[in-house]
Amino acid sequence: MHPRVTADYRTILWVVLSTALAVAQYAFPSLSPYVWPISCYFALACGVIAHNHNHCPTFENAKANHFFANWISIFYGYPTFAWIPTHNMNHHKYVNRAGDATITWRHSNRHTLFIAATYFFVSSYWQSVPIRSFIAKAQEKNGPLYRRIVFQYVFFATTHIALACLAIALYGLKAGLFLYSMAFLLPAFFALWTIMLFNYEQHVHTDPWSDFNHSRNWDGRLLNFLLFNNGLHAAHHETPGTHWSKLRPVHEQLAPHIDPRLVHRSMWGYFFRQYVIALFFPAFGTQQMGRAPFDPPDGRPASLQTAEVDLGDAGVTADMIRG
Repeated sequence: MHPRVTADYRTILWVVLSTALAVAQYAFPSLSPYVWPISCYFALACGVIAHNHNHCPTFENAKANHFFANWISIFYGYPTFAWIPTHNMNHHKYVNRAGDATITWRHSNRHTLFIAATYFFVSSYWQSVPIRSFIAKAQEKNGPLYRRIVFQYVFFATTHIALACLAIALYGLKAGLFLYSMAFLLPAFFALWTIMLFNYEQHVHTDPWSDFNHSRNWDGRLLNFLLFNNGLHAAHHETPGTHWSKLRPVHEQLAPHIDPRLVHRSMWGYFFRQYVIALFFPAFGTQQMGRAPFDPPDGRPASLQTAEVDLGDAGVTADMIRG
């Protein structure tokens, strides 16, 4: 089972390490209070891997891709098919404009810590719209696709129930639930919350009408090594079919055209400036760039409704679900 691109041997290694860390905690539960931050990192990495896998399948073999997607979902915290209606078919089409389920400006275009921290809950609710639409249309028009979606949900749910029951059987109710929570539940929630936070930060106050300034970028080498080039966001939006390992050259071509305020060397420096320094010196915080996302060029008022997905227009088949 070899990956299509050599760089994805590291992708596979990261998922193997995620599994090994969970096994180690179940074998030695005293480790959990000390290694849960590492589990959170690997769960987040699996979320990024799930995103990459839905854009560029890791393997040539369809069955290997199906298996890998289900494996990732255990750590990421949700069936990976959901990336298709919410991200591939929606976010990439609208990019923070009206119709995007993940718009950063649904209730306010202010950029505050409260809005960023609660964005997960708002975005999760609205992303359920294209997910439900996608499932309903698959049930009506594409039986193989629908069955694959159902299998992902069943696999994900039964695996987590089994993991919780195993922990309880090994160590008792209280200790078992604590172990399961630290090894799987908390890291999965962290991954989901952080993935959505990244989406918020990478688009809030950017200009979705611009060819280059539609995304915020963190181009530090260490961050992009740890998160498989997820910080090179404009490059990904401009060439969504490009494998994650090849985004750096694309970013370097685009960077001279991107407003320097949207390219940050350090993600942590950006967060510190936005949520600490800007509290006292607002000029250091982000400002809306170009035309606001709710200010379309035709002058018509922007709608807050999420656009529905269409299986026919997107050419979706069962093989688009990588698991």
